[in-house]
Amino acid sequence: MARSHDPAKSETSTVDRVEYIVRPNNDTWMIEHDGDHYGPYKNSREAMYFAIDAARKLGALGKNTHVKMTDQAGHPLTTWHYGANRHPAIF
Repeated sequence: MARSHDPAKSETSTVDRVEYIVRPNNDTWMIEHDGDHYGPYKNSREAMYFAIDAARKLGALGKNTHVKMTDQAGHPLTTWHYGANRHPAIF
């Protein structure tokens, strides 16, 4: 049986997504969330720890939370999201 694609559901899940983006900033690391910047953090591990902690708390409240870390080109890649990963991959 073929499944139909409902674009409205896809748009809603993207709109409801809460993202934390971990990125380098000179010699430190920052977390970006909802237009705000948090940090500086000493290294990527420390920034990821705090980003995942915040995302986990919102996820427990029913939010669709994702933590992304930028790659070398500056593109954010999903590293962790609530409900799928109890612990993140090594970063």
